[in-house]
Amino acid sequence: MTAAASLPPGVTVLERGWLSSNNVFFEGRESFALVDSGYCTHAQQTIALVRRLLRGRALDLLLNTHLHSDHCGGNAALQSAFPAMQTRIPPGLAVHVRDWDPVALTYVPTGQQCPRFRMDGLLVPGTEVMLADRAWQIHAAPGHDPHSVILFEPQSRTLISADALWENGFGVVFPELEGEHAFDEVAATLDLIERLRPEVVIPGHGNVFTDEQAGVAAAVTRARSRLASFIQDPARHARHAAKVLLKFKLLELQRLPYGEFEAWALATPFLHDVIARYYGEHDASALVRSLVQELEKSGAAAMVGDDIMNA
Repeated sequence: MTAAASLPPGVTVLERGWLSSNNVFFEGRESFALVDSGYCTHAQQTIALVRRLLRGRALDLLLNTHLHSDHCGGNAALQSAFPAMQTRIPPGLAVHVRDWDPVALTYVPTGQQCPRFRMDGLLVPGTEVMLADRAWQIHAAPGHDPHSVILFEPQSRTLISADALWENGFGVVFPELEGEHAFDEVAATLDLIERLRPEVVIPGHGNVFTDEQAGVAAAVTRARSRLASFIQDPARHARHAAKVLLKFKLLELQRLPYGEFEAWALATPFLHDVIARYYGEHDASALVRSLVQELEKSGAAAMVGDDIMNA
């Protein structure tokens, strides 16, 4: 049985590239919903993919597992395309969405884009939401993001794990980079996932995976191993996070003069703070260059003359 065949009726996963999160589409008897909307530069592609699934009908509900730009950057475009659609978000940052504070929402600090969108309701942990005519449980899943939620459907044992669990890891633990202790929250969220015993996992990025041949259990084991390595060496996590932010910008811009790229990196508050907190004695410019060299070595970036480009 393939992962796609294991999904509950009415559920379609749109697996996206790494600049955008996966989108999860739900077709019910009377309503249509989407979980997560991808990055803003992919918004028109997101709308086209969703329209194809809607077949002339309207999208009724948009949910965000959390408010990182790759998960909600398409919200504004979808709200424009489907004016009657309701948008629901986790409670933690609702006031900043209402008042639109791009600093508190992390878009300015990370150097990323997210057009302003409205929110119409909340995804409150401990409650349920009806999607494709099934009741999906809403669970708090702090760690990667302190306000993130995951969604679980107990009948089919299907989990929308967002960035709390991928087949090979989990998302950057952003609170740790700000000096908060959040590795324990990652561990607690992995404990929660184990207690839920999902048989199918729809991650925020990458393939849907199932518990066939211990697929879900193996993913949790890999995540715990990765977490243990970060706990043992927090600077390793910081370096990984810095490279993720650099790669994200390359995915967005594709190619630009290296001097402009370095200037962007040094001026981006999140990167600046990570460098200062973990590598304060080092020359910041030299550190960015070393991170770029690691991206080149891994095949994630390439230097072409004086330009850096995505690879």
